[in-house]
Amino acid sequence: MRLTASEKYEIIQIVTRSEIGVKRTLQEFGIARSTFYKWYANYLEYGFHGLEPKQQTTHRKWNSIPESQKDVIVELALDYPELSARELAFKMTDELGIYISESSVYRILRQRDLLPAPNHILIAAANEFKDKTNFVHQMWQTDFTYFKIIGWGWYYLSTILDDYSRYIIHWELCSSMKAEDVKRTVATAIKKAKLKTKQKPKLLSDNGPCYVSADLSEYLKNTQKMKHIRGKPLHLQTQGKMNDTIEL
Repeated sequence: MRLTASEKYEIIQIVTRSEIGVKRTLQEFGIARSTFYKWYANYLEYGFHGLEPKQQTTHRKWNSIPESQKDVIVELALDYPELSARELAFKMTDELGIYISESSVYRILRQRDLLPAPNHILIAAANEFKDKTNFVHQMWQTDFTYFKIIGWGWYYLSTILDDYSRYIIHWELCSSMKAEDVKRTVATAIKKAKLKTKQKPKLLSDNGPCYVSADLSEYLKNTQKMKHIRGKPLHLQTQGKMNDTIEL
């Protein structure tokens, strides 16, 4: 079964943070270790672009991007150093109307030496969370968990967890990981919790494609009046409470 670059990226995250070891985790996914380490090596060397199927030809070539657009990317990267290549690509599309793929943005930043070296394998978890919640519904966490059902394929568990109590407010099994799936999960969680506008919590997520989309950002801000915050890229401990609760 051919996996997308986003699916490979999520599997790398799951495997690198797994407490049962690489071998057993990959066995549960049905993925050969040689295949996984090839993905991992490509990711460390080329970033997200290294996970894309090599035969894809739909992305624009490096030398076809005008110098003026390359300069815009560099200027944005300098103005917003906290944004990832994916987030910069979305920002250019949403605000400037210029479409450049995430992989092209990554290559441009790499060429100009504007990318830090991969450091997710060097980050140690702190003894406690930096910003602690003090009451229920102050902040929710959300994430997708992968399930491979033999004979059926991949399914994704979208979950909303209260950060303070670690109570799972709502979960939903989805056939995809799109902004629409996140919006539906959030809406149901709010309905179950019977929250009013002034009681809406902050929503914490990682930087997956569905979570950085303009569609989800507009929905949370304008429809649900919720503040959306995302964890530091490649810092897997941010969603630690979510991961521990799902595993239990």
